[in-house]
Amino acid sequence: MTTTTPRQAVEALQPRLPNGDDERFIGYGVMGMPFASGHYLALRDFVATSVGPAYRAIWHRDPEGRWTIHTTGVPAQTCPRYFGSAATAVQVPGIDVVWRDDHTLQVTLGDELAWRISLGATPATRMMTGMGGVLPESGWDSKAVLGAMGRMARPMLRTGRIRLAGATPNGPHFKAAPLQVWRVVGAAAAYRGQDLGKPAPLDEQTRLADFWLPQRGVFFVGRARFTPLVERIDSTVGAGSATMGP
Repeated sequence: MTTTTPRQAVEALQPRLPNGDDERFIGYGVMGMPFASGHYLALRDFVATSVGPAYRAIWHRDPEGRWTIHTTGVPAQTCPRYFGSAATAVQVPGIDVVWRDDHTLQVTLGDELAWRISLGATPATRMMTGMGGVLPESGWDSKAVLGAMGRMARPMLRTGRIRLAGATPNGPHFKAAPLQVWRVVGAAAAYRGQDLGKPAPLDEQTRLADFWLPQRGVFFVGRARFTPLVERIDSTVGAGSATMGP
């Protein structure tokens, strides 16, 4: 499938998951975006998952390094399922995403966040998208191929370190398949009344276990897989109670 704009790519998404017995997600979002103020934002909009209903999530890191994941779904079935041990999970009634034109979207989280994002294609993103369109499913399942793509993305997209496969803070391993990619070429955001300033790389790149957040804004349409989350019985919280863990 060939699309020319990010909006078209998102609107063409079908909630059909690839085959597998792992935990699968399909959707789009901003892989991550740092701001000169030291704040960091990311967006996830998964139109289908194998572990629960579709949902949206906003990830926020403050300048002191504290992460919060705002999710429209039950935390145990959304991003905190894998990243919650490194972040505070907050379930919210809704996250609005509105396309202003084919390359600009507005993301709103109640009165807490207003985030405008402008996207553009570059020779590097076109090359990455072209590779994503021809790579067979076996390639997206190969740690060697994903490792090579992550190393390639670093100088091409100037994102800092990128890993498309590895461990999450909660233990399950991930494999990310960004099938289509665009650069964030402009953005403005206010979080809890504070203007976050201009997009700018952090002094030190941030990560959650093996998942490195890019040093420049990257928008993706694609898929992700996670090894199943193992629930263990913890006698300290009562018989029959389950706590999420690796």
